[in-house]
Amino acid sequence: MGTTKAEGNAQSVGVEKLIEAVRGGRADEVPALLEGLGAAERRTVLVALKSLRTEVRGWEQKRPREAAEVRRALYVAGAGCHPGPSGAATWLGGRDLVPWRSEGSDLALRVCAGQGPEWMAEVAGRLAARPAVAEHSYELIRGLVERSGRAVPATDGYVLGWAWQFRAGSRWRRSFEGPELLERLRQDSQTPVLALHALSMAESPDALTWTITEAPHAHWPTAVAALVGEGLLDRAEVLDTAVSRLLRGGRPRDLRFPLDVLRLVEPTAAEFRARIPDLVGMTADTPSPIAGYAQEVLAELAEDGALSTAALAEMTSAVLFRTEKKLVRAQLALVAKALVREPGAADELLPAVAEVFGNEDTDLQGRALKLVGRHLSAVDASVREELAGQAGLLSPVHRQTAVELFGEALEEEAGVPYEEILPPVPEPEPVGPVASTVEELVEDLVAKGVSEDPVRFERALDGLVRHAHRDRESLTRAVREAFTTGSWQEPHHFSHDFRALHAVLAGLLGLLEPSWIEDRRAREPEGAACFHEALTGIRDARLWEASALIGTDALPLLLASPTVSTGGIDPLVLVERLRAYRDVGVEPAPADLAQALLRVLRTGPDAGRAEREASALGTVAGQRLGAWLRADEPLSATVRFLEREEDRSLERTSVVQRVVVELADRAVVREEFPPAFRWLGGTLETAPRRCYHWVSGGEHWAPMLPADREVLAACFLPSLARSTDSSREATDPLTGIAEAEGRVGRAVAVAVALALGSGDADDRLRAVDALLVLASRGDLDARQVGEELGWLVAEGSVKPNRLADAARTAAATGAYATVWAVLGAALPGLLGDGKPVRGLGEVLAVAADCVERCGARGELPGLSELPALDGVASGKGSSQLVVQARRLRDALR
Repeated sequence: MGTTKAEGNAQSVGVEKLIEAVRGGRADEVPALLEGLGAAERRTVLVALKSLRTEVRGWEQKRPREAAEVRRALYVAGAGCHPGPSGAATWLGGRDLVPWRSEGSDLALRVCAGQGPEWMAEVAGRLAARPAVAEHSYELIRGLVERSGRAVPATDGYVLGWAWQFRAGSRWRRSFEGPELLERLRQDSQTPVLALHALSMAESPDALTWTITEAPHAHWPTAVAALVGEGLLDRAEVLDTAVSRLLRGGRPRDLRFPLDVLRLVEPTAAEFRARIPDLVGMTADTPSPIAGYAQEVLAELAEDGALSTAALAEMTSAVLFRTEKKLVRAQLALVAKALVREPGAADELLPAVAEVFGNEDTDLQGRALKLVGRHLSAVDASVREELAGQAGLLSPVHRQTAVELFGEALEEEAGVPYEEILPPVPEPEPVGPVASTVEELVEDLVAKGVSEDPVRFERALDGLVRHAHRDRESLTRAVREAFTTGSWQEPHHFSHDFRALHAVLAGLLGLLEPSWIEDRRAREPEGAACFHEALTGIRDARLWEASALIGTDALPLLLASPTVSTGGIDPLVLVERLRAYRDVGVEPAPADLAQALLRVLRTGPDAGRAEREASALGTVAGQRLGAWLRADEPLSATVRFLEREEDRSLERTSVVQRVVVELADRAVVREEFPPAFRWLGGTLETAPRRCYHWVSGGEHWAPMLPADREVLAACFLPSLARSTDSSREATDPLTGIAEAEGRVGRAVAVAVALALGSGDADDRLRAVDALLVLASRGDLDARQVGEELGWLVAEGSVKPNRLADAARTAAATGAYATVWAVLGAALPGLLGDGKPVRGLGEVLAVAADCVERCGARGELPGLSELPALDGVASGKGSSQLVVQARRLRDALR
């Protein structure tokens, strides 16, 4: 039977009322208004809803509260208007409509009530498969699952939402107290499925990682273990899932939940025996707490005779390859006990023990060698030969013992002369040409990371200037198509480093007031400015200058574009660029020329010829380049540290508050360079500098001064000193400093010394690379670096364990003599005045290893009149400090 006219009018009115309610943000009225609408009317409403959804996206800034209310109503109405589960799930999972913490789920469930079980199950499954959507729409998904009668969707996002509701209450009443977590888990029909999935998740929900001391009433492992004991959770499944998760490894935080569950469930010996291969795997690649737990369990099985020799050998190889000394010592003790019980296992176990011969810790090497020596008579000839080959990895301090064990095979190596291994001298790579077409240029401009890579940044900037000069109209059109430019007229938009090129693009499009650009071009850092501001100001001055001149005859190309990857410019290339300017009758832009002078390489074979040709150009810019190339040191800086007596307000160990950088007075820079550059001529105040900026853009610092690395290092020091403990990637400019040109003085030495003590391992690796590059180029003043390290360690600015780690890493490349030259110069300051620094034993161990391997002899430099090393070495006890001091003293004799 067809619809009557009256019914049609009523439905039309219903459509209008529904749309009006949604536009008014009255979500509570939506379910009732939807009840009287048929499929056709709902499709009509859906078209209006989609249009309104697009409209609301523009309300966020001016009408945020109204936009939130309308979105809630849209969320509910869309759920009831989509006929298909795919469309409904897409609507309900929209990023702009996902309600925070499942708000609106009850209303959405009401409008979906008329749908069939299959429809509800599919929508629930699609939503559960999207992690962020599932977490925030947990109650909606759960309601759909319960109404459909289908299986629980065990996904990470759904489990996150499930775990959250136990913490937050929501429709589950108030937050729990006391034993309520366990009781509610018992009552929840989904617990058996979701608790198991939570155990297997790569990233555990926050609530599941609480320790029992933080929230004893909310300790999930305790509750899960109780449910296992009650039989609500299958014991074998829980054990398998927890062990499997631990075996996969990951962050300690994410492994805390399965590890605690495993401990609290208390597997029996039989259950552990069934999982020996997994436990052995856990000792190899998992974090220390997990490997330690597996080691303890396997040790108990070994004591009971339940661990086969093959499994023990596999476990031993895995553990002894690790770096944690505690685990290695425990494993050696375990193997020693096993060999006492079963001497015949030596053929299988001793080759695994020999893994320790290459360990960085000579004490561990010695323990392994003694263990091998005690049982060497029990192995056959082939195993003995294998062990002798491994013994070649031992430190020289153990060579005599090894020779006594293995005979003449090792003695043959004694006469091999030592050869220092340093990395090849790095050659700067030439910078490729700019993009040949506008299309290629735009691809470069929009590419990810272009602003973070100095070479790509400079090439894109040069290409932008050149193409704008050739065909501004085509480039403008391409830029408008590729970029969203609505916010480019806002000054704050350009405050982010990754948007630096946007300033030039905005100038190309004419979006900025000329007076606003000129104001920024003319800025000069204040006298008390930090170097972060000053260096960033140089880059910004160039960008604003390009923004003002791009697309005009005044800027046909950039003089300051680097020709090599260090940021340097071939002097003959710069002469050719100046000649091109002269030939078209254009004066160089001031900031562009200033940066070009800072980048031109003055020490190469072509510098003299370039100086003559530049002076012969007959232009002011040519004369400036010629004079700059003739100058011995156009820029200069010195570094000193205030004594504590000079300022009693200084913190006892704060290097950053005491470092003073003095830029030499250079009249040519102060008088001829643009305002943003004049500080390089000595206009900044001489005082310790505190910088509260988040240090970013450091990768651009080295290419600004590639010919004056001492000045660059001086500018870098305050930021490095501030960041040694608190920041990562703080040593980014150090590689550029090592590969740059120019004088090497105290600033470079202190920079390397501080970086060797960085808190971040990757930062220390960059410091090691810089040290070795300087050494390979013949530019390393090892004695000065060592002396700086001496006082930095003594006062606590560099921690001995970090220095030892960096020195060990450098030595392991084959640079034992170089590392000893540095440490040998550092040790007098650490041993010669009062009580030795705590933790110095690790540094002495590396120093002794270097001396033994490179064959250095004689007294410790600087200690000829002090009995410090002998005094420490003659001390009583077997501490690492005494043992390693004795080892170093004996090696030097």
